This record gives sequence, structure tokens and C-alpha cells, in this order.
Amino acid sequence: MTRSELIRRLVLREICDDFENVDQIILPQVAEDCTKLGFSIERSEIVNALGELVVGGLAKAYLLSGYSRDPFSGELEGMPPVGVVEENFKTYSYVTKKGLDFHRSDETWWPFDEEDKVLPNWRLDPPPTR
Repeated sequence: MTRSELIRRLVLREICDDFENVDQIILPQVAEDCTKLGFSIERSEIVNALGELVVGGLAKAYLLSGYSRDPFSGELEGMPPVGVVEENFKTYSYVTKKGLDFHRSDETWWPFDEEDKVLPNWRLDPPPTR
């Protein structure tokens, strides 16, 4: 698995159960996972992965507000510009049915065991650089 494939899968995993914001949830969690795997990650890599998921139909972007009872009513067309860290956490992403089906179709990519330790035979191709 390549670094970019891994990052896309980690990002997708984060949005499979709830609407998530890049800066609030996705980046911290994916960065923590990558650190366990021996490399660091930049925010731009998360944003790029999320954009690829949206373009591929595996995720959608939303503008959420506390005034709407239906979070799906804020669906955005394509990937919004999230190049700057959000302070008010208004832009969120959520998995599509296609994305959830893809996520559930293959668990062999997951690099951690039940104790959240890196599997001994797990490798990134090419190996990570710090």
C-alpha cells in the first residue's frame, strides 16, 4: 500500500460513522495513526485525500449549522476550499454509500491489531520517510 492510499483509507475510516471536520477530528486522528506507523503527515495531505474521496464519490462535503435539523441539507457541490484551518468548524465530510461499501469490502489494509499496535508484517510501499 502506498502512503497516499493509506491516508485516503484512514481519512475515509474517520468519516464512516459521523460528520467530521478536517481540523477538529480527521487531522488529529489520522496524524496519531501515522505517528504510530512511524511517519508524520501534513494537513495538506488530509485535505488532498478528502478531495480525492469526494471526486471519487466516496465522500461528500457539507456546511453544517446548529440551525438545521437535517445535516444533509447543507450538502456542497464538490470539495470546498479548506486550505486554511477552520476556527468555527463549519465544513464537514461524510461517507457516501459507495464509500461505506468500499470501506467495508476490505479490512486487510488496517495496520493495527486489537491492542492498537502496528501489525508486525505491515509495510508501506515505499517505506515511510519522516
